[in-house]
Amino acid sequence: MDQFDLVVIGGGANGAGIARDAAGRGLRVLLCEKDDLAQGTSSRSGKLVHGGLRYLEYYEFRLVREALIEREVLLRAAPHIIWPMRFVLPHVPEMRPAWLVRLGLFLYDHLGGRQLLPPTRTIDLGREPEGKPLKPQYHKAFEYSDCWVDDARLVVLNALDAKARGAEILTRTAAVGARRDGNLWQVELEDRRDGRRRHVRARAVVNAAGPWVEEVLGRVEGARSTRRIRLVKGSHLVTRKFWEGSHAYLLQNTDKRVIFVNPYEGDLALIGTTDIPVEGRPEDALMEEKEIAYLLDVLARYFERPPGRADIVHVFSGVRPLYDDAAENPSAVTRDYVFDVEPRAPETGQAPILSVFGGKITTYRKLAEHALDKLAPFFPGMGRAWTADAAMPGGDIENADFEGWLKRFHAAHPWLPAALARHYGRLYGTRAEALLADARRLTDLGRHFGGTLYEREAHWLMAEEWAETAEDILERRTKHGLHLTAEERAAFAAWLEAQQAKAPARRTA
Repeated sequence: MDQFDLVVIGGGANGAGIARDAAGRGLRVLLCEKDDLAQGTSSRSGKLVHGGLRYLEYYEFRLVREALIEREVLLRAAPHIIWPMRFVLPHVPEMRPAWLVRLGLFLYDHLGGRQLLPPTRTIDLGREPEGKPLKPQYHKAFEYSDCWVDDARLVVLNALDAKARGAEILTRTAAVGARRDGNLWQVELEDRRDGRRRHVRARAVVNAAGPWVEEVLGRVEGARSTRRIRLVKGSHLVTRKFWEGSHAYLLQNTDKRVIFVNPYEGDLALIGTTDIPVEGRPEDALMEEKEIAYLLDVLARYFERPPGRADIVHVFSGVRPLYDDAAENPSAVTRDYVFDVEPRAPETGQAPILSVFGGKITTYRKLAEHALDKLAPFFPGMGRAWTADAAMPGGDIENADFEGWLKRFHAAHPWLPAALARHYGRLYGTRAEALLADARRLTDLGRHFGGTLYEREAHWLMAEEWAETAEDILERRTKHGLHLTAEERAAFAAWLEAQQAKAPARRTA
């Protein structure tokens, strides 16, 4: 029976981040995920690395400060999948007075020691292009900085780095049971492809199952926790982009919530989110008609020519596993995280289990660091924290200057169309050289499925990044699915099925 120092349950941002950090500290790590990496909450976020401006209204100063610091740490570590974005906040006096907004933005500019991103400025909407798509009653706005992130790729990069440092990554493998055996855990794993079972031993277990954290605890013999999570659904619309420029908008709604309207995938817009309590299974959560109407109503309040239902390209919902702090309003529930470690000290001689409650994608790296600090007494030989200064796979770009690196990459491969060079650069960073390998002309990339999707990339994702299904490739490893017709998506799925019938996909191990 294989033995590990740490078994991590859950392949979202928190689980992959903990696995990466632990492997880099010298621990022998196994991560298991019952579905695909980032298949749950971590691919269904608002795709922002941000401090959380509105959390200041709930006095979440510690969380906002941590998130603002992490924003620049992550921007340096992964400039290919994370980049700066400017947000335009139209001023609406009857919702929040100007002095309050200015105070909040002053704190936002200074709480985290901002170094890389430009500060807040005031905009005259009647004179500057940011005001062009808005209705004429909006005269003034405030513009501030945050960052965009490809959330699912962030998870995959953490898993890749964990694997490179010795971790074993098992996708579509559920932890179906665990029990203590002296000072070790015995964990039972089930491969959901064929039902095969495997038993492993571990000195500690981390339960980072997100919305399923309580369900996992129910499968662990003797595990107890007084912590609870609160499931809140956030839904998003994807429409055609309806304004000029690379900036985003942050819109205040009459219920005191805020809605993001962000550029997405070049010619699209990502609009969200909602806050709806979830009953039932997290995996069954879908966007409801009332949520669509809610978001479209906010757009209609601000924009001269807002998108309507006919302009919606795609919708998705993510279930956020928030730590239940007993707040009545779902929007007021803390986005901070807490841990439950049992037992709390190694003197008991029992193997520990650490469960993660809450968190947000911006703070996943710091959460992982704190989680390992909690486990450090059980691993006296464990190495120090190291991830704050380490580049993500593909992110080793000098001075985090992605555009400068992209020019050099394209110059080295002039046969690549500009859009394809940018696609490879954005998703894979410096790893794009390995993807292209010996390719010297476009035909070397194999069959073209539409958009910027070629056969070589699909093979690469299956061989290197645990992709197995068309959904894995079109929705999580990439966003090709948003740019292909229904016929092209069906043709790709048929090709993939034929490939796997000839030679089953190799599992990245």
